[in-house]
This record gives sequence, C-alpha cells and structure tokens, in this order.
Amino acid sequence: MDQSARHLRLLTETIAAVNSSLDLQEVLELVAHKVAEALGTDACFVYLYDERAGELVLRATHGTAVEELTRRPRMRPGEGITGVAAAERSPIMLPSKAHLDPRFKEFPNLREDEYESILAVPILARDKLEGALNVRTIEPREFTEAEIDLLVAIASQVAQTIEHAMLYAEAQRRVHELEALARISEAVSESLYLEESLEAIVKTTVDSLGATGAALVLDDGRIAWPEGRAGAHAVRTPLRWKGRRVGELVCDRDTPFSDDDRALLQAIAHHAAVALEHGRMALRGVLAQEIHHRVKNNLQTVASLLRLQARVDGVDPRKALGDSVNRILAIAAVHEVLTEHREDTVDLAELLERLRATLVQGLVSGTEVTAELENVALEGQRATALALVFSELLGNALEHGGRHVAIRLERRDEAAVLTISDDGAGMAGAPEGTGLSIVRALVGDELRGSMALADDAGLRVEVVFPADG
Repeated sequence: MDQSARHLRLLTETIAAVNSSLDLQEVLELVAHKVAEALGTDACFVYLYDERAGELVLRATHGTAVEELTRRPRMRPGEGITGVAAAERSPIMLPSKAHLDPRFKEFPNLREDEYESILAVPILARDKLEGALNVRTIEPREFTEAEIDLLVAIASQVAQTIEHAMLYAEAQRRVHELEALARISEAVSESLYLEESLEAIVKTTVDSLGATGAALVLDDGRIAWPEGRAGAHAVRTPLRWKGRRVGELVCDRDTPFSDDDRALLQAIAHHAAVALEHGRMALRGVLAQEIHHRVKNNLQTVASLLRLQARVDGVDPRKALGDSVNRILAIAAVHEVLTEHREDTVDLAELLERLRATLVQGLVSGTEVTAELENVALEGQRATALALVFSELLGNALEHGGRHVAIRLERRDEAAVLTISDDGAGMAGAPEGTGLSIVRALVGDELRGSMALADDAGLRVEVVFPADG
C-alpha cells in the first residue's frame, strides 16, 4: 500500500512538472529528469517519433549527454531495444548486460555500454506512437512489475503533454514563418527598386533561420546581395517562375537544417522568384520607355542633320549621302553601347574605338590611324553629340589628311579633351564646310565646350568639354 501511494505521488508530481511548460524541448528535458528521479535511475533517454522520416530521434537525455557537434542518434521502430519496445507497443526490461543483447543498437556518440540494465517503454497517445523512452542503471537492476507499470503510466500521461507541446511548436513555427513572409512581402511591396527587394529577402532569410549567411544567385550566375559568411551546412533552394528556374536561394548555417527550415526556405524562395520577375518586368517597362525616348531623340537628330545637309548647294550627292550614313552610324553606336550596358552613361573610350573601326573599315588609302583613349564617362545625350563630332572630324582627317592620323582622348582635371590631328595640307585657307559648322554647333550647344583648330604642318582640332563622373 505504501509503495502504491508512493508511485501515485511520483506519477502525480512527474506529470505536474511536465505540464508546467508548452515548450517542446523543455518538456522533453523535464521528462528525462523527472522520470530518472521518480524511478531512481542513473540515466533516462527520451526519443520522439518523426513520422515523416519514420524514425525515433533522441531529443533529451539525463545522466549522459550526446557528444557535441555530432548527429542526433536515431533509429527506426524495431531497431535497438527501445525501437523494439516502440514497434511492439510494450515495455522491455533487461536487468543486466543490456549492451550484449542482440537487439542492442550502438551509437558511437552515446556511451550506453556503461549501463547494465534497461527498461524501455513506448510513448503512446491513443495508440498513436509519439516516441519512446528508456531508463538505465550502471549497476544491474531488476525492475519490479510495479515500477514497470509506473513507467508505462508516466509515458502514457507524458504522451498527451508531448502531443500538446508538438502542436504548440507547430503553431509557433507557422507564426514564425508567416511573420518572416510578411516582412518579406512588406519589404518587397514598399520598395520601388529590385535591388532593395532582393536585399530585404536575403536579410530576412538570415534573421528568420538563424543563418550565418545567405545569398540570391540569379540565373545568369550573378550573386545578388550576399550576406554573412558560409556555415558548416548549406541549403540551395531553386527559384522558379512559371516552371522556369530563374535562380536559387543559398542559405548557410553552422547547425543542420530541419524539414521545417527547408519548408520555410521554399516559401521564401517563392517570394524571391515573384519579386525578381516582377522587378524585371518593371525594369523592362522602364527600359522600353527609355529606349523609345532615346530612339525618338535620335531620329529627330537624324532628321535635323538631313535637313541641314539638304540646304547646302553644290555638294556631290554621293558624298552627302556618305556623310549622312556616317552620322547615322555614329548615333547608332551610342544607342548600342547604352543598350548593351543598360546604363545612363557611356564609356567614351569604348564608343570612339567602335566608331574608329567603322570609319576606317575598307580604307585603302594607306593612312595610318593611331588612338590613345582614356576612360571618360559621358551621359547619353551628350555622348551622341560627341559621337557626331568625332565622326565628322575623323572623316575629314581621313579624307583630307596625310599619311597619319592621331586620335587622343584624355582627362584634364574636370574636363575631357578630344584631339584629332593629321599631317596633311591643312585647311590652306579654305572656308569651313557643313561638317565643321555642325561640329561647332554640337560642341557649343550640346557638349557645353569649346573647339580650337591649329593649321600648322597639318590640321589639329582640339575639343574641350566637361566630363561626367
């Protein structure tokens, strides 16, 4: 009678302690501690059943700890003494030499062979397997029927608490996931720029998963907004848009990723794919509008140049047409560079090299053309004006110069200087033609610069204008 009263008190105290928390890990640790205390054992091991993996996973211990930085011991029902108890839904007791039993399963990171006895019971909630637990003693011990019944009763009551704690943990996980996705949605909707949206996604990924680092890798191989550092474990989650892969979300952490973590990463990756494609569509719309505006301006420039050319009398039509073609090609070169780089400024060194190659193509006069070009940036509209100026001056030098034409582009403080010189006969007092008139107008009105001509042992033209950046 005294023993029954004692066991009832132990059962009541154990369940009261376990029910004091809804935090799953805290509940499991309380179970391990209180069960070992109630039965006076040296150790207790509590396993939870992972239904998706079909495995019992060790989640809490008392008396012996799992070695740090090692994988959690896990086994399928039917493996090991505890796994057999779980599979058969009944307790198993071995009073001594438990580690020599053929059903014993050894884990290198869990020193169980130091224990002689074992009592293992399943944790069942309405016949549903929730886990299993065992108690161990260093000295041989024959557990009584009453002690076995006590442990079965504790496990039965604990099952309800574990089930409630698991439901609470799932609810908390869903809240955590929804909060993370809400932060991402808010950041994406508030930002007008794709880069800001991607940055917010990466930062939220790191915060939500306790990650050491994360990054979005786009389909072109470019890494957008890397954050943090690499970890011991990494997960690469594809970004898919309408069945098409558009990139991947990479997340690093020092600890392994759970299935719930991977599910959250998939949800974040979906948001990232939506943000990426919507941002790209918006960018394409802006680019289309910018290109339309740019083409319209270029066509207006071409029309103005053609009208100007048409007013000039006494000009060879073939030469006039050739000059117009060169001017249109100059405008097209600027448009091509702006479209290729998707920027508002043009690298003049690249632009002038393209124009030089176009103008000297098919040249049979034997003229040598050399170029020294520094990197100078100029915004699109002014770059178009400079391209026209360069084409006129270089075309004139190739047509009227001598055996050598030198091109030089350099920076002088805040200004850029374009110099084209040749060793020909110079202007020899001839009046300026339509080409030079166009050049002077473009230099003054569009480039906001100045032009100087030096007619000495050839012609040397120097154009000075403010540079961007």
